[in-house]
Amino acid sequence: MTTTATGRATLLPSVRAFLSSPERLLIGADRVDAADGRTFTTVDPSTEEVLAEVAQASAADVDRAVTAARTAYEAPSPWSRMSPRERSHLLWRIGDLIEAHADELAQLEALDNGKRVEAAKTGDVATAAELFRYFAGWATKIEGTTIPMSVPGRSFHAYTRREPIGVVAAIVPWNFPLLMACFKIVPALTAGNTVILKPAEQTPLTALRLGELLLEAGVPAGVVNVLPGYGDTGAALVEHPGVDKVAFTGSTEVGKKIAAVASGNLKKVSLELGGKAPNIVFADADLDAAVAGAVLGGYFNEGQCCVNGSRLYVQRAVFDEVVEGVAAAAAAIRVGDGFDPSSDMGPLVSPEQHHKVLSYLRGAVAEGAVLCAGSAEPARDRGYFVTPTLLTSVTEQMAVQTDEIFGPVVTAVAFDTEDEVVTAANNTVYGLAAGVWSRDIGTAHRVGSRLRAGTVWLNTWHADDVTLPRGGFKQSGWGRELGSFGLEDYTELKTVIAELR
Repeated sequence: MTTTATGRATLLPSVRAFLSSPERLLIGADRVDAADGRTFTTVDPSTEEVLAEVAQASAADVDRAVTAARTAYEAPSPWSRMSPRERSHLLWRIGDLIEAHADELAQLEALDNGKRVEAAKTGDVATAAELFRYFAGWATKIEGTTIPMSVPGRSFHAYTRREPIGVVAAIVPWNFPLLMACFKIVPALTAGNTVILKPAEQTPLTALRLGELLLEAGVPAGVVNVLPGYGDTGAALVEHPGVDKVAFTGSTEVGKKIAAVASGNLKKVSLELGGKAPNIVFADADLDAAVAGAVLGGYFNEGQCCVNGSRLYVQRAVFDEVVEGVAAAAAAIRVGDGFDPSSDMGPLVSPEQHHKVLSYLRGAVAEGAVLCAGSAEPARDRGYFVTPTLLTSVTEQMAVQTDEIFGPVVTAVAFDTEDEVVTAANNTVYGLAAGVWSRDIGTAHRVGSRLRAGTVWLNTWHADDVTLPRGGFKQSGWGRELGSFGLEDYTELKTVIAELR
């Protein structure tokens, strides 16, 4: 591992202008101060410098936003009168507008989250634009079915309708701030709902800028509202009787709390939660490809990705070779400022996350784990940098093996038999993702079918598309996002029965 010096590029004038004044809430069509005047700071993880003061939404602001969203949803509002074709055209315009502002959004994301500018632009922002375009096609294809009834002596016409749920509270994490916001907003709008977006307190900037772009594209006032804040803001949204659905991505711990509170009025809930993905390499695998996949799967997005392959299981005959390959690749990763084009990996998002990851590493070493790559100490004196780390001599009981760490930490464990590794891989409360590497297609598919995970990669990792559903088994969540499956989670299914006389 090497570290690069800060090489921050000159910020775009539009980015400087956006950061030049306090960032307010977006309620209806207006940027407004919090009702109680509270603000908080958002910080650049690379430099630890304050980027902006941001309004901190309270329960009173949640009330205001729910009123705006409900007014925008209910007939005869402009949004309620918008036809599916008009929604389709609007969604496509938003995709074009995001693409036109790609450099600006990427810089804001890199400043607020710490990730590399290029990764933000080609990954997060580009996918956000594609999401709007993909779902634009679905707006005119939300259909019901006719169902024959069998009642002796009587005749009926029965059919189903897919209708919007109403007001959706979208609560999103800090690892992919813009993209996760779009994961919620896009299908919600496609189905005709209105949205109150609560971005993570660490990364509110692109959410606020997205809200402005949506208004610019022609989204009616109140259809999308943005409320930065802390956990109390999210709690007020979950508790609010005027919210019809909560869509949350984040930790399993918080997801459980949301489910418990939402049970008060049985509002709809969808949850994409934590993961601790097993990545299984058999001895007959293409080892060059498996090593590259393990590096991508383990260290992508600074390790801050819920579907990363943080548990690497390697068949004993090739264990040393794979570990040496992953360790060498990890050591070559250049850690530095996201604005430096020579950087391969940026910092973690916050001082809390930085401390958490290093604490896990120190604890693992104290318990006997061996560092084959990386360090349990900060990578730099300034900024929240951690070196890409590979641990061996790990037991299944160690916290580093059982807990979702959310940092550039991979553990490597040797196995002998298929049954042994499947048992170990499934020995987790999580079930978000998993992977298998083998040249034997039968082995790959057989083992893949035995893994309890919502996404299973065979001889690849992080291959994805907006058409594919994603979500988890077990404590990794409820429901699915993206594709037609994700769209259904933002609709209510109504059955209509008419007697024909």
